[in-house]
Amino acid sequence: MNQNNLRLPEQNSITLVGRLTRDPEVRFTGKGDAVCSFDIAVNRRFKSTAGEWKDDTTFIGIVVWGDSGKRCGDRLKKGLPVHVEGRLQSRQWETKEGQKRTTIEVIARRVQFLSKADSPQEAGAPVGKMSGDDAAETAASVPDEDEIPF
Repeated sequence: MNQNNLRLPEQNSITLVGRLTRDPEVRFTGKGDAVCSFDIAVNRRFKSTAGEWKDDTTFIGIVVWGDSGKRCGDRLKKGLPVHVEGRLQSRQWETKEGQKRTTIEVIARRVQFLSKADSPQEAGAPVGKMSGDDAAETAASVPDEDEIPF
């Protein structure tokens, strides 16, 4: 096989399923680009060495850009389940007290709504998602770090 034809999988890729821990927040850059942020709780259930079941929850920040971000802001609510595909990105900032902080968040390429916004108990078949065009638009519209409004 010719090595020039090999296509390597994307090295920075993550897929998560979780529930929103808060309502999404939509902001706009100076250029008018929408950016939506929300957190999801991802659960893992495991058996301890003592044989009892334990739950481990991880909280992950999600960022969605462009029209897809607007849709997430309009349709998602705290408690709703989502399926997110994207890439990890670290971000650093300094607090007012001069302390350096770092966080890792997911820059979403695709967000799939797993339940209707008006009925969180009906988690079942997907009812909304970004199309391939939306995902391409989201990936293409991610601005420079200087443009991020938070």
